[in-house]
Amino acid sequence: MIRIKAGVPRSRRPRTSSRPRRRALALGLPTLWGVVAVGYKFGCPLGEQTGLGARIVTSAVFFAVGTGLILHVRRALLRELRQARMVAGAAQSVLLRPLPPRLAGLNVAAAQLSADRGASIGGDLYEAVATEHGVRVVMGDVRGHGLSAIGTVAAVLGSFREAAHDEPELGRVLGRLDRALARHLRERARAEHPAGGAPDPDSPVAEEFVTLLLLEIATDGVLSAFNCGHPWPYLISGSRVELLSRADPLPPLGPFPLPSDLAATPCGQLLADESLVLYTDGAEDARDARGRFFSLPEALAAAVQSRPVSPQSILRTVFTALLHHTAGHPTDDIALLVLRNERTHQRACSGARGTARPATTHPQPTTHG
Repeated sequence: MIRIKAGVPRSRRPRTSSRPRRRALALGLPTLWGVVAVGYKFGCPLGEQTGLGARIVTSAVFFAVGTGLILHVRRALLRELRQARMVAGAAQSVLLRPLPPRLAGLNVAAAQLSADRGASIGGDLYEAVATEHGVRVVMGDVRGHGLSAIGTVAAVLGSFREAAHDEPELGRVLGRLDRALARHLRERARAEHPAGGAPDPDSPVAEEFVTLLLLEIATDGVLSAFNCGHPWPYLISGSRVELLSRADPLPPLGPFPLPSDLAATPCGQLLADESLVLYTDGAEDARDARGRFFSLPEALAAAVQSRPVSPQSILRTVFTALLHHTAGHPTDDIALLVLRNERTHQRACSGARGTARPATTHPQPTTHG
């Protein structure tokens, strides 16, 4: 990075750059090795002799030249790889910026694992912000993974970070996200098809969509959510692990317009010392060598056996189990976000759980310690 010192006039600043030097060096070294090899072959008398000793020396010279060229190319490729990883890391720090450890009395932790080795960021997105309307959380999954999904992730997260503070109703936040995604897809379509102005039916833009969960946690712990084709979170209460809701989700954002009569799904109340685990489908779709799916409820049940329970310990346990299950090679991006209610002065009635979350009366993946 070039830093401009204060007090130096802009017109007098030396216009130097290391990039032309690196390019000249990258071209000059192979040329120098080639000149050495050709000069030895045609300019050195030993190179023109046909005896055994002369042939051995000639072979050694050309072997040294070839080795030098291979090492030079390898060094250049490693330098380019480091630069690509630095760019990906910078993009990750801007898009999936680290969440604060506490938000309005909630302990928060999140992590993301990309399936693309060449990138530090994938198609999963998450964010949590404390607003005057409560803590608002988004968890999403863009179609595909790797660097190609960065633009869509940026469009959705950028819209959420503004709308979460501006819009008093959660449904209007979802509407803002939908419009931001539509604008992004139109811009991509114009960039890829400037003549027609519309994406080809076989274009990736035409098939772009985002599954998304939008969650609001009020100051009293009351939960409301919009689910657009995304997995429902898991609720951890003591040693019990259960789905937060079983309501039918809306379609993913992108292919279909949102319904005009949007209504958030009530999800009960997050009581003190309870945790919510939001995740992308890469977690439950992960398979081992035998094709068996990863059991996220079992991993969460194992995570709450350790004491003390914290979002950080839950993440460590789950990701360790995921990497062990996939032998360190997940085939899809995986993101987890854990929120634990540590509000000590929250008042909750004992009957609120049964009336506000009727889905818990259905069979759930429950584990007892």
